[in-house]
Amino acid sequence: MRDPALSGFAEVVEPFRVMDILARAQAAERSGRDIIHLEVGEPDFPTPAAVIAAGGAALAEGDTRYTPAHGTQALREALSADYRRRHGAEVDPERIVITAGASAAILLALAAGVNLGEEVLLPDPGYACNRQFVAARGATPVGLPVQAEHAFQPTAESIAAAWGANTRAVLLGSPANPTGTCLSRDRLAAIVETVRERGGLVIMDEIYAQIVFDTPEPSAAAGFPDVVVINSFSKYFAMTGWRLGWMVMPEAWVDPVRRLAQNLFVAPGTVAQAAALAAFAPETEALLQSQVQELKARRDVLLDALPRLGLEVQARPEGAFYVWTDCRAHGVDSEALCARILDETGVALTPGTDFSPTRGRDYVRIAYTQSESRLREALERLQTVFARG
Repeated sequence: MRDPALSGFAEVVEPFRVMDILARAQAAERSGRDIIHLEVGEPDFPTPAAVIAAGGAALAEGDTRYTPAHGTQALREALSADYRRRHGAEVDPERIVITAGASAAILLALAAGVNLGEEVLLPDPGYACNRQFVAARGATPVGLPVQAEHAFQPTAESIAAAWGANTRAVLLGSPANPTGTCLSRDRLAAIVETVRERGGLVIMDEIYAQIVFDTPEPSAAAGFPDVVVINSFSKYFAMTGWRLGWMVMPEAWVDPVRRLAQNLFVAPGTVAQAAALAAFAPETEALLQSQVQELKARRDVLLDALPRLGLEVQARPEGAFYVWTDCRAHGVDSEALCARILDETGVALTPGTDFSPTRGRDYVRIAYTQSESRLREALERLQTVFARG
């Protein structure tokens, strides 16, 4: 009996290389090696105890049945209050839809706002899976090269130059993955106006927006009601495995997106939603803010050390927990370099080819998701391997 044929998309979809590296690193750990994981974008901080307790209470009380497809009223109201407190933004809870992680929110946004065959502009470098989300929608991902002199972020001028007759949307990130750089409010406003003039859509990925080391910009939800804002409980709230995110949408989208959510996802996780309510307690916020300061200290350790290792940082990361480094001084492409580093030192890094089809072989992403002592140990191991040439 012959296996059924795969779709064209399934045949050509690229691997998410960081997950391949994680698998290799975990296999090495099982053989007894000490691996320092600087590859996966997952905080090493545990989920806050209050969140875990709330999730446990929901289980104990049997709160395990479906919620509305767009999420519980309590969690949407809590997020609305958080936008008011954190950003001074009045966001109607009805404009919020809770999703099974930010990935589901991006897929919903694309399903609601982009037609088959239309084009979506994506910063290059940018989050690897966004290209696959767009392609899975039946649309065309179009790379938008971003430069170090602009903090690896698009400008209104670059978007205007790239916008074509079939372009529908641009998907931004601030802070961005893999660079950790932010869009200023003024630059975002210019981009939004440029896209509005062309009848297009701005989707803003803000999943790292609470992890900014100096003065954070307000959310795009404050002042740009036609921008679709994506966020997640994964990164700042250290809830990656709970798979919970959300989307703030234009008012006219409320009913259509709810219908899409009903059909595509049924509902987000009930226990995860109950647990997330505890994330907004003042004591939890104090803990999370202390973790942001710890991430800042880790960033500063890397920014001080990496240039001495021949890993140039061309744009200073302002948030998230990534450093995007130019590795050309080492004379091999990033995939070969990361493979060698893992094999010889047990330090797992991600080659830039995950994030840039055009320039990724010249860059490596380092995720500072380990303690400062482990980061310093990783730097010592890198010094050893680079010294051998």
